[in-house]
Amino acid sequence: MAPHVDILDTPIEYLKGVGPARADVLKKELGIFTFNHLLTYYPFRYVDRSKFYSIREIHDDLTYIQIKGTLLNIQKIGKPRSQRLVAMLRDDTGVIELVWFKGIKWIEKKLEPGTEYVVFGKPSLFNGKFNFAHPEIETVAEQAETIEEKLQPFYSSTEKLKNKGLDSKGIRKIMKNLLIQAQGHITENLTEDLINSIKLVSREMAIMNVHFPSDPAILEKARARLKFEEFFFHQLNLLKLKLLRLEKLKGNRFGVVGDYFNDFYQNHLPFELTNAQKKVIKEIRADLGSGKQMNRLLQGDVGSGKTLVALMSMLIALDNGFQACLMAPTEILAAQHFKTISRMMEGMPVHVNLLTGSTKAKQRKEMHELLQSGDLHILIGTHALIEESVQFNNLGLVVIDEQHRFGVAQRARMWKKNTIPPHMLVMTATPIPRTLAMTFYGDLDVSVIDELPPGRKPIKTAHYYDKDRLKLFGFLKKQIAEGRQVYVVYPLINESEKLDLKDLQDGYDSMSRAFPLPDYAISIVHGKLPPADKEFEMQRFVKGETDIMVSTTVIEVGVDVPNASVMVIENAERFGLSQLHQLRGRVGRGADQSYCILMTKEKLTADGRERIKTMVRTTDGFEIAEVDLRLRGPGDLHGTQQSGILDLKIADIIKDEKILKYARSKASELLRNDPHLEKEKNQPIARFLKEINRTKTNWSMIS
Repeated sequence: MAPHVDILDTPIEYLKGVGPARADVLKKELGIFTFNHLLTYYPFRYVDRSKFYSIREIHDDLTYIQIKGTLLNIQKIGKPRSQRLVAMLRDDTGVIELVWFKGIKWIEKKLEPGTEYVVFGKPSLFNGKFNFAHPEIETVAEQAETIEEKLQPFYSSTEKLKNKGLDSKGIRKIMKNLLIQAQGHITENLTEDLINSIKLVSREMAIMNVHFPSDPAILEKARARLKFEEFFFHQLNLLKLKLLRLEKLKGNRFGVVGDYFNDFYQNHLPFELTNAQKKVIKEIRADLGSGKQMNRLLQGDVGSGKTLVALMSMLIALDNGFQACLMAPTEILAAQHFKTISRMMEGMPVHVNLLTGSTKAKQRKEMHELLQSGDLHILIGTHALIEESVQFNNLGLVVIDEQHRFGVAQRARMWKKNTIPPHMLVMTATPIPRTLAMTFYGDLDVSVIDELPPGRKPIKTAHYYDKDRLKLFGFLKKQIAEGRQVYVVYPLINESEKLDLKDLQDGYDSMSRAFPLPDYAISIVHGKLPPADKEFEMQRFVKGETDIMVSTTVIEVGVDVPNASVMVIENAERFGLSQLHQLRGRVGRGADQSYCILMTKEKLTADGRERIKTMVRTTDGFEIAEVDLRLRGPGDLHGTQQSGILDLKIADIIKDEKILKYARSKASELLRNDPHLEKEKNQPIARFLKEINRTKTNWSMIS
């Protein structure tokens, strides 16, 4: 008997209106290979095509609208390389400009002066007049053909898709063809019980109506169903992995808390542990003694004492005859950890070493021998730790700092450094909002250090405009006179581009004029400096030989100078909130009152203003992370692109937080009753989950 073939698995080129050339661009641009893939390419907005505005009615607060009018003229303006296409549209109430900067040839072919058009787009104010930049445009006759639906879906497109006629309108056409063929073939992926208990519409009804809704109420129901489903399977995957890990993955049982730990705790502790640190160490001890592999995420603000907790966890590994390692994303940060941990281990029989890309061959050879004999207890390093040649005698605990800076595949290789995978402690100083923690790390146990060590004063943050520079210089001179040091940081505009050294150089020159030799000394550090020069300049600052360090964000992590009490952030509006928060955390390391001064230009965007206000208002990393998530959206945070975890097509972890929590609780309930999804009634869920995982690399087994 021939195997059952699902029509929705049909390659996309066989859909009416697609063909090989369009299929090729759909695959490359959107990853759409089959009917099924296209079916879940959802519209990003809907427009009530029965409503028109007149040109006179246009005002500042409008988003996307449509107007109707006659095209007067079309002209190309500017030099060939920076040309724009400009057209004027008139209705009974006035005239408005339409402008295009891209796809000019394609647009120009479509336009006929004297013809009546429907224009759709977002009006913007330029030089006191409204215009439409890159509007969608079609003749009144064309629109009449497509206006069957009152709520018209709009699909995201790209330049390459548009060149093949697959703008939003083109995608709408092929979607209609698809839905005709798909009707009756869209199978259910949830159980009847689940659908009935939370009053969801069927999957077929949801998909049909998310593309071509008959009215706003049914659209709302369709979107709610698809959002729930997306979160439900995402959470189900994470929770299943957690179960699997607990069942299958044995961990070395660290049953002893012995001499290393106790000697350090009683005789070498640099300061008394906070209650939050004690609570976290207790959680880690329970994990390490359970016989299961630990996979714990440790969140804590800059300066909250995560390194101390990590070190005490490593000492438990040593007490049980195991080695430990700590992996950091940069050489600077690895060196900082090495210095801190070596200082804490003074007077104890613990051998600590540092391995980075700069480690000389001779030192490496010695280190490898000590590692394999077990005489090297704690190894701190960068990606160099992952190398095949780095072989441990008995690795029991891996600590990963600023984990979002490492790719999952790199972390996977640390698992293979022992027969029984080592315990994993993943640390981050970037506070993660609840929804993100649930979404990214739903399969990990989470610990939080939410208080600062005693004696730390909250950093005072102020916002100065460029015009306040003399006031700033006066304040800095007063601080330096009191024996303090100052950071002045300039933004790196784009890590992939060349450094914007002009701003930095100008800043250094103006600082040198305001703080002249011999009264003051200034260091300058940026990514283009040779490593030896960078290290020399940093060391001068660390030793107190210079008063001011002018730098790019190379000091964002890893420079710990307790005497530096002022952080000046130039062009602060160009930084994201989490980066501003990280930079601020470079000061406040000593007992003195510390300050962070945010310098900006006079004019700020609404987002820029909110970022600056948030920084001035609070030093609470979690509150800052919530605002950051709301302003930037999840796509930019925590290396989501590299993790591939947040592949959400319709749900939004910020706006749909309630649905996310509900979906997680339902997934959790399901697994409590049927951990392996073996029951007959749960087969639709099991099949769909298998299908999802078949098409994805399963990195989730690696935290």
